[in-house]
Amino acid sequence: MSAARTKRPRRERGIPLRAVLPNAVTALALCSGLTAIRFAILGNWELAVLMVLVAAVLDGVDGRIARWVRAESRFGAELDSLSDAISFGVAPALILYLWTLNTLGSFGWLVALLMALACALRLARFNASIDGEIQPHKSAGFLTGVPAPAGAVLALTPLFLWLWTGAEIVRTPIAIAVWTVFAASLMVSSIATFSPTVRLRRNIRFEFVVALVVFIAALVSAPWPTLAIVAIAYLATIPFSIRSYRRIRLQRAAAPAPASAPEPSGPSGA
Repeated sequence: MSAARTKRPRRERGIPLRAVLPNAVTALALCSGLTAIRFAILGNWELAVLMVLVAAVLDGVDGRIARWVRAESRFGAELDSLSDAISFGVAPALILYLWTLNTLGSFGWLVALLMALACALRLARFNASIDGEIQPHKSAGFLTGVPAPAGAVLALTPLFLWLWTGAEIVRTPIAIAVWTVFAASLMVSSIATFSPTVRLRRNIRFEFVVALVVFIAALVSAPWPTLAIVAIAYLATIPFSIRSYRRIRLQRAAAPAPASAPEPSGPSGA
């Protein structure tokens, strides 16, 4: 009989306590996306859009909290992707369908499905490459395609314009369908877009704070014109991001390759 002790199987550790806060924020973002669908069913378009925007804010906060408390984990990444798929794929698709795409019948539902599917495919591509060592866009400070929150905001831009002006021409179903397909294609595209991460120099931090205060004031006092202008301005930056990334890629291709270290000389073996 062996005297060696049998090792007990190690108990799997649960989520550490410091990871509760960022995951709770992600769960709140998921709840906001689901609540947006509820308000869309009730025909309350303002609150439906507001819930999507709340989800976008929470989505930008949870990752920073996780890095701050050093609680980044695969569980958090998967929960974040699920939240994004609901809040920025399913919710905007259903909002647009219930708002005007339903008048197109099965074609309108197909467009809504395309919006939700594009967001899910983008997130799946992101998760598949998150551990990849070679990510050309990320290494140059860019993103691949339009991120999910920005794609949702772009898709909802006609609704912003309608809430702002009340013009029924903005609500034309065919135009909304074409715009939705366009926004969905931007999410799954491989174009380089600017990263939302902002690094400020010391001498412009005060100006940034002033601009941020002005933006928040405009968002509170006139939300729909502000959101429409922000979405159009973001769309206008895409040609510049493509050109900037192309310039960086050409500079990297023209740079000389680092010289390899010389092999140490020694006696040759027979």
